[in-house]
Amino acid sequence: MTTPFEDSPATDISLWKITLGELDEKMGVKITEESVQRVVATMPVEGNRQSFGLLHGGASLAVGEAVGSWAAVIHASTLGKTAVGIDVSATHHRSARQGQITITATPIHLGGTLTTHEVLIANESGQRLCTMRITNLLMDKRK
Repeated sequence: MTTPFEDSPATDISLWKITLGELDEKMGVKITEESVQRVVATMPVEGNRQSFGLLHGGASLAVGEAVGSWAAVIHASTLGKTAVGIDVSATHHRSARQGQITITATPIHLGGTLTTHEVLIANESGQRLCTMRITNLLMDKRK
């Protein structure tokens, strides 16, 4: 059996590795785990707060979309494809004023055309701050 990666044996699949973008670096994102089944990152609350001293909802959405998209691209890489986000939704349950948050993306659906991931954002006590769902379209890589 071969894969789309230049006829290499299926056991030699090279998964895409996460590279932080400029915004991710400015937000202080750190990757702690990356696989098709789970991507985990952390981010400090400090530096990502809004004017009332709370974790900015936009910061939660930005990091959640990044982690969910990274998870989709890792899956897409097993098919010789890439992924682009087409839908994201979020519910904010509570906020944080300090500490570090953990962002975890797990697959709901891993297809050949679409992926959907649940992204959970939790505080250091494990309390859920935000629940997100992101859907990505899998596309052939541009040459």
